Amino acid sequence: MAGMSRFAILLGGDLVVTPRLRRQIAGARIIAADSGMKHASALGLVPELWVGDFDSAGSELLLDYALVPRQTHSADKDATDGEIAVTEALRLGATEIVLIGGLGGESDHATAHLGLALHLARSGQKCFISNGDEEAYPLIAGTYEFDFGPQSRFSIVPWSDITGLHLTGVNWPLKDKALTLGTSFTMSNVALGPVKLSFSSGIAIAIAYPTQTD
Repeated sequence: MAGMSRFAILLGGDLVVTPRLRRQIAGARIIAADSGMKHASALGLVPELWVGDFDSAGSELLLDYALVPRQTHSADKDATDGEIAVTEALRLGATEIVLIGGLGGESDHATAHLGLALHLARSGQKCFISNGDEEAYPLIAGTYEFDFGPQSRFSIVPWSDITGLHLTGVNWPLKDKALTLGTSFTMSNVALGPVKLSFSSGIAIAIAYPTQTD
């Protein structure tokens, strides 16, 4: 699409390289955040920029990617390496951001990445997180459509109270449903085809485990 600039940020969490993931980041500009550089080889990519304090990158990565421009930050900085990488992507004109390897690993970092995705969505920025076999999408009030593949497990995790939730294309559809923060009511649904959802107020995270068909 004209005017779109997709950036993929390599983060230090788990990653399973799938055909779906490769399609999602095809043509994207790449920035690595510290140890997220470990995913570059598996994806067959060379980032245009490597940011972080490099406390967890390891000497082998530093040697293998010595020619990649680095932006070094102090270890006592007030932001994660992932957040710094996102800031750089936005500075470079990103209109869509994919956080690769942003789930799994340490819970504090994974939760921070979910919060970062929500912040980007509330700022009008397209964003999602993928570990290859698990995807997370920030949701603010509005209308969405997803294609995860039939029989994909799909959950909506409210990060606030939700009102007016409509959900179709799943095994257990919903109409004008209200959710409270902390409920597990919308966990582990199953996609039957394209998933359509909308809600009128609140914020949430959609988490899916897409079926891999190729």
